[in-house]
Amino acid sequence: MLDSLTIGRRIRQLRSDRGLTLDELGAAIGRAASQVSVIENGKRELKLGELQRFARVLDVSLDQLMTAEPPTKRAALEIALERAQRGPLFASLGLAALPVRKTLSDEAIETILGLHRELERVHGERAATPEEARRANTELRKAMRRRNNYFGELEQTAAGLHAAVGHEGGPLSQRVASDLASHLGFTLHYVGDLPGSTRSVTDLRNGRIYVPLGQSPDADPRSVVLQALSSHVLQHREPGDYAEFLQQRVETNYLAAALLVPEKSAVGILQRAKDARELSVEDLRDAFGVSYETAAHRFTNLATEHLGIPVHFLKVHESGTISKAYENDSVQFPTDALGAVEGQTVCRFWSARRVFDVEDRFSPYHQYTDKPAGTYWCTSRIQPSSRGQFSVSVGTAFAHAKWFRGRDTTNRFHSGCPDESCCRRPPAGLATRWTGQAHPSARLNSSLHAAMPTSGFTGVDTTEVFEFLERHAPAAS
Repeated sequence: MLDSLTIGRRIRQLRSDRGLTLDELGAAIGRAASQVSVIENGKRELKLGELQRFARVLDVSLDQLMTAEPPTKRAALEIALERAQRGPLFASLGLAALPVRKTLSDEAIETILGLHRELERVHGERAATPEEARRANTELRKAMRRRNNYFGELEQTAAGLHAAVGHEGGPLSQRVASDLASHLGFTLHYVGDLPGSTRSVTDLRNGRIYVPLGQSPDADPRSVVLQALSSHVLQHREPGDYAEFLQQRVETNYLAAALLVPEKSAVGILQRAKDARELSVEDLRDAFGVSYETAAHRFTNLATEHLGIPVHFLKVHESGTISKAYENDSVQFPTDALGAVEGQTVCRFWSARRVFDVEDRFSPYHQYTDKPAGTYWCTSRIQPSSRGQFSVSVGTAFAHAKWFRGRDTTNRFHSGCPDESCCRRPPAGLATRWTGQAHPSARLNSSLHAAMPTSGFTGVDTTEVFEFLERHAPAAS
């Protein structure tokens, strides 16, 4: 992408080719020589009018001046060195910036850039450890709790996009999703050869979004499009570390959900349901035609901010391990030594586990659980997926259960976790009978491999993506 460094080096090269001094070029465009020097060094961005003046004085077209390709190999090296020195990694080293002078040879710059790339690689590997991933996830969950999982700025962005395409509430159709894409300058293309490491691919050059032709049964086709559009609207770029990667993912998913379930309409439904003491995630799901998980997530966005109800959310695999979690109601999730929740095992007596034993999969399952932090009410549902079955649960402290449908349930269990005597230690009779007489073969925990991809924070095969774009790019006219 074109930036001030590339334009500055091109102006310097053109000035030199024409035998002009800084003073002469400055006089020709009505600027001091020092100001021209700042521009040539890429330390100031130019407005269109200024670019046109430079192009006129240097006798080139505006397109020639703004060409993204550096004018010479030397200029490309200088630009790369400047970018490296302006980056966060160089700043963290505490070194003084190296002036890019003519006396600095190409070989020296190439060596410095090589060392910088190696530092980036080592830094990336350190940041890509499972421990770093869990720390980042823990900090992000704390930040979400502090704001009650409500992002007002993203709600405003969603409302602005709704207004732009005339969507006034209710379910967001596939047609409206396409209208949003057109409003933002994109066309949608459904393809059967999307790279396996991607959910969608956005071609910024040609204004195209590629999405899979065949969706998995548990995927909402609108979500893939809306997430791609959300990432564009939020101006996300390649993340610098795992914390930024997670933050981008949360923001993208939040904005996509806010587009699917508009705040104003949803709050109206929820407030009326609370007044009638009939709050239900199912009603939110049905009103906007979204998945139960999306409705449950959206409920956590709005429940505390608009209804004054603190809540918790859990997505748990049938094996008992936590996939996603959020809370601001002081419920105590199981954690590892770093405070991470994902990958931990939920107590057998929580509704997130008990729901797997319920025969009626069509009705929501409600339960009270007496936990060390107090009694909590929870509603859970089973959600099948290509990776097995998951339970999706939303709960709140006993004092707030009065607002929910299902508060009259007689299902009640006691949980002493994290005390091992609760459900992690086998009963004495079983232990006596089977200790030393069993040797199970353990399934390797997938989280050992999934903490961080080796090809970067996104785990995307860049070569595969670029080859895909080459295959599908429109022919040059």
